[in-house]
Amino acid sequence: MIIDDLKVKMIKQPSWVNKYKEKLTTADEAVNVINSGDSIVVQPGCAVPRELLRAMVKRKDELFGVKLYHILIVGDIPYLKPGMEEHFRHRAFFIGANSRKAINEGRADYIPIYLSEVTLLFKNDIIPVDISLINVSPPDEHGFCSYGIDVGNIKTPTDKAKIVIAQVNPQMPRGLGNSFIHVNKIDHIVEHDEPLLELPQVDPNASQELIDTYDNIGKNVAELIDDGATLQMGIGAIPDNVMKYLRNKNDLGVHTEMFSDGMIELVDEGIITGDKKTLHQGKIIAGFVLGTKKAYDYIDDILSLNFIRRNM
Repeated sequence: MIIDDLKVKMIKQPSWVNKYKEKLTTADEAVNVINSGDSIVVQPGCAVPRELLRAMVKRKDELFGVKLYHILIVGDIPYLKPGMEEHFRHRAFFIGANSRKAINEGRADYIPIYLSEVTLLFKNDIIPVDISLINVSPPDEHGFCSYGIDVGNIKTPTDKAKIVIAQVNPQMPRGLGNSFIHVNKIDHIVEHDEPLLELPQVDPNASQELIDTYDNIGKNVAELIDDGATLQMGIGAIPDNVMKYLRNKNDLGVHTEMFSDGMIELVDEGIITGDKKTLHQGKIIAGFVLGTKKAYDYIDDILSLNFIRRNM
């Protein structure tokens, strides 16, 4: 059990530990609370709770008209396979490569919306949430789990959900900021140790011509960025290539939808400082991390503390 390994720094065991144990269950048992017609939000990006989705899809013959809301999910989406549409209906806020075919064929729906407005649909009860499926870090000594690498479009609907099912994953980093959910707010806990999906921003199979094009665009865009500017970085090779050419800049800030591998060296080298930001000065603000394990390890508070202790 995950919490058996937690070194709780208290003389008396906190009350949340017993609640955690009471909520422990298997993925198959947890998804039994899903009913036909339910509206479900799924933690997106590379944080997708795959074990919970696998268990849910196994129940397909018992479920009809289940609506699934999320932005981009990386990897295979089992409920988008042909023949699933009567059981599960994906209502996408973002069309990715793995959902485009289903949407084009009418087996899934697209809701055109600005990314910044997605959470308002849930906050204002325009889309009611029956169940939230999330993938979080183990709890800290106070019972708080971190959403880790994807917070931006899952925290608000989870706060509004009638039922929260959490995959507690030791491989989810403990990201800081407004990124926590307490064990008391989780209804069913499934401990499942599983590597997080990764999404390198540059396709390793891209042609040299395309790589050179990305590089040239990145170089030209970087020339337009002034010292002290605050950056918003999107998904893909072009933003990643822009960051390659920012080594001669000073005091850049970051207030972005996405944090990726390309920012790490800019922070370490003192190019990204946030000192000139007028909002959240000195802090990097990001909604989610899309990248590789290098980026996940970088934002992990536990790994950072261990690194500091080893090198003091």
